[in-house]
Amino acid sequence: LLLCIVTFAMVLVPEAKDQNKAAKGRRRGPARPPTAAPALAWAPDDSYTSMADYERSIQDMVRQLRNGSEPGDTKCQVNLQLWRSNRRSLSPWAYSINHDATRIPADIPEARCLCTGCINPFTMQEDRTMASIPIYSRLPVRRMLCQVPGEVGHKPSGKKKCQKKYQTVMETIAVGCTCIF
Repeated sequence: LLLCIVTFAMVLVPEAKDQNKAAKGRRRGPARPPTAAPALAWAPDDSYTSMADYERSIQDMVRQLRNGSEPGDTKCQVNLQLWRSNRRSLSPWAYSINHDATRIPADIPEARCLCTGCINPFTMQEDRTMASIPIYSRLPVRRMLCQVPGEVGHKPSGKKKCQKKYQTVMETIAVGCTCIF
């Protein structure tokens, strides 16, 4: 009888300790305090401000392009004296202004490759065994939804004024050039 009691006690004591440890490991409520959403959650919900900043930066680039001292050269050559990467590239490019009156911003700088081939870094001459191609990016712009009187395809109606409404869309613009084999 004594042997049965000792054996029974040895089996029950470790089980009680394991249950006690499990109970101590459990916490009431969530294990961690709820975390805040990513940093954007605390930012004010004013997307117009960031869009206005974006449009202003594009206007600055257009202004620099119009007033720039960079030569309007369209030659396929590298100029290591210039600090702008578009003229130092092995696939150089120049910028032109992409104008569209029904878009905000109306003017966007767009890259145009100056070489058919690429500049060979050893000879600094164009090598047509390779090709310069534009690099495209999609930029957000606001497009006018109604047509302005005088535009092609505009049908005169009884309305005297068009309510200008804009929709944000993504437009593909060449932003640079690269060399491919």
